[in-house]
Amino acid sequence: MKTITGFAFGLFFSQAVIAQNDTTSTKLDEIIIQENRIQIPFSKQSRNITIVDKFQLETTPARSLQEVLVFVPGVDVRQRGVTGVQADIGIRGGSFEQTLMLLNGIKLSDPQTGHHMMNIPVPMVNIDRVEVLKGPASRIFGQNAYAGAINVITQLSDERFARIQGYSGDFGMKGINFAGSLPTGNYKQNLAISYDNSNGHQYNSDYKVSNYFYEGGLDLNEKNSLRGMIAYADRTFGANGFYTSAFPDQWESIQTTLASLSHTISLEKFRLNTRGYWRKNIDEFRLRRNEPEFFQNNHTTDVFALEANGSFESNLGTTGLGLETRKESIESNNLGNRERNLTGIFLEQLVNLGSKVDLRGGIYSNYYSEYGWKHFPGAEVGFQANQNLRFYSGYGVSYRIPTYTDLYYIGPTNIGNDQLVPEEAQNVEFGAKYSQGNLSAEAAYFIRSTDNLIEWTRPNEATPWQPQNFNKVDFKGLEISMNYRVNPSGKILQIKELNLSYNYIDASLATQPGIETRYALTALKNQTIGGVLLGVGSKTEWNTKVRNVERMGQDPYFLLDMRVDYNRTGKIGFFAEASNITNTDYIEAGTVQMPGRWFRAGFMLNLE
Repeated sequence: MKTITGFAFGLFFSQAVIAQNDTTSTKLDEIIIQENRIQIPFSKQSRNITIVDKFQLETTPARSLQEVLVFVPGVDVRQRGVTGVQADIGIRGGSFEQTLMLLNGIKLSDPQTGHHMMNIPVPMVNIDRVEVLKGPASRIFGQNAYAGAINVITQLSDERFARIQGYSGDFGMKGINFAGSLPTGNYKQNLAISYDNSNGHQYNSDYKVSNYFYEGGLDLNEKNSLRGMIAYADRTFGANGFYTSAFPDQWESIQTTLASLSHTISLEKFRLNTRGYWRKNIDEFRLRRNEPEFFQNNHTTDVFALEANGSFESNLGTTGLGLETRKESIESNNLGNRERNLTGIFLEQLVNLGSKVDLRGGIYSNYYSEYGWKHFPGAEVGFQANQNLRFYSGYGVSYRIPTYTDLYYIGPTNIGNDQLVPEEAQNVEFGAKYSQGNLSAEAAYFIRSTDNLIEWTRPNEATPWQPQNFNKVDFKGLEISMNYRVNPSGKILQIKELNLSYNYIDASLATQPGIETRYALTALKNQTIGGVLLGVGSKTEWNTKVRNVERMGQDPYFLLDMRVDYNRTGKIGFFAEASNITNTDYIEAGTVQMPGRWFRAGFMLNLE
């Protein structure tokens, strides 16, 4: 890594050095949401979608994408330790298995377990934005987009630049990030590298995380383009309390490789994208770190996929079509050697009924080698009351098949259940969006009625956890959010961004007497998030974030985080961050005690 980074430094330092542009002025309404087929601007979407843009990624008190997502309304991030070394992501009361992570539209799901969903091999410094779609997304992205989907977007630049960030902090924490762009003629390319490590905030919680990401794109002509990427992530960490409190010396090492190649043809009224990708995940887990012979799991999963997604415009509106085929396999000393295949077909239609009403509907049908055909219809209707106010409503069916861990795992504290059947849900949503000038607000109410919900349970602490299907569970929720943002005006003290949100979720199922549940029924119940970003003079920014979180059956807790940036958009800048300033005692996942008050500080170097 030192050789590659040194070469990159020399390459980019040789270019002219100028300050980067301020990203405060990003116009979210103009962003096109990346849904693979029908392309719709954010302002015209009839869905509840949150965009985390570059400005927020740069100013949030966070060292990882996982830590950024904790401030997204309706998203439940359950971290095991600092900087998201491992974290589970849930949306609208859904478990980590019911959320689909994507990178530029490529699915990152792993057939072994959803715990690997956040092994995203992209340094945060190279991420352009994150799109969080809340609610059923199976019709758009396929199975596993059960309660929502999170799409991480990177961009190829026309300009040469280099960005370097370094930091250190409590718990022996230190890290460095590099991202650079070097376009040559019609070929654009990005390289990003990051390295983070720490001694850990408690016994056996040390970690080392490396990410390597390369992306290239070639414009063949005005209508045809190629885009490819290759990425690698290496995570090794002490896993004290990650999966059970009975073995404090747990340890895990995970290597994730992702490669893809795509071709896009864009005509006046027709667009087609075809791509293939491969994702490989190697997971070694030990119950006793220094005694692999006591209990050790070795899993290797491979996912190969081919996709074709297109759209065309006609007198009937915009039609979207898609095909996918996917092969998932695993070689494991615990789960066995297995494979399964999927074939899927997408069909969508967008129609404008006059100047105020639009209707979008469609269906996704897939065939799994183990479960046969399944169909996921859905539709949304939007009403543009005026330039600033939009009402919307939607319906959708979502679906998730069990992972290999759900079905076949055998361990001292967890046992799979090969009699599980896929879980399915009917979803209904009603919402309203308001946007005027610097102010935007949204309110949404949703109902998710689940059949055959998969949840891990146990009758007592002496008995291993085992998943089972629950016949009927209803989730109902209310989401309210507000955001205010202004461009810099040169005032000595000004509010650059102000946001506030509240989310409430209720689940209908009362657990059986004497039965403890592990994930789904300990989901978010009340979540309040607030933030204010102050500009002090022309070069200093002070961001304050607060959260009050209550999960079902657990006590609420309050957290206060802050970050101060100096000269963030200049050639060289500095920052300092503090998390859990209130020194709150809390747990997000498993039995992992989260740290009290902790600090880190660093620098940013921006070259163009």
